[in-house]
Amino acid sequence: MKLKTLAWTAAATAATAAAGGAATDPNSSWYRQLRKPDWQPPALAFPVVWTALYADLAVSSAAALDSSNGEDSGNRKTSGTGAGSQKPGGTARKQEIRAYRGALATNFVLNAAWSWLFWRSRRPWLAAAEAAVLAASSADLVRRTYRLNQRAGVSLAPYAAWCGFATILSTAIARLNPGTGIRQK
Repeated sequence: MKLKTLAWTAAATAATAAAGGAATDPNSSWYRQLRKPDWQPPALAFPVVWTALYADLAVSSAAALDSSNGEDSGNRKTSGTGAGSQKPGGTARKQEIRAYRGALATNFVLNAAWSWLFWRSRRPWLAAAEAAVLAASSADLVRRTYRLNQRAGVSLAPYAAWCGFATILSTAIARLNPGTGIRQK
């Protein structure tokens, strides 16, 4: 993996974390008054888990992006003469990398948007729906990462799992607070 690629993915991931963090306020009176499920992790778990997942996202995506250069692709065969094989710098591979970049950018936007919908807009149901889209995007990103670099794809799987858990948690909070987020005149 190239340092330049890692610097780019780390910067994009840090920007995503900062954008979401700017909206997050777990000490607000609104949030403290919300009913939460008994199984919600302690507040300290969220920054610890997200920091680790963001670091993993930066490294895994950099490894996937650089696998197009014929570098270590995590045991993925990148040469041969079969109908399904592609050379490392081939046109199909470049298209796959371009699509990967788009999927990664979309995932970053979805990731940051959840905080704005939940914390700032105070719309738990809308945030839960958006979390479901984020979880699907994250699962797709794992799939795409795995296609480019198997080890990186396996490494990124906890990110998709956590986004799935976040969807379940967001939905539970929305259900426990049915009138929350409805704008009244």
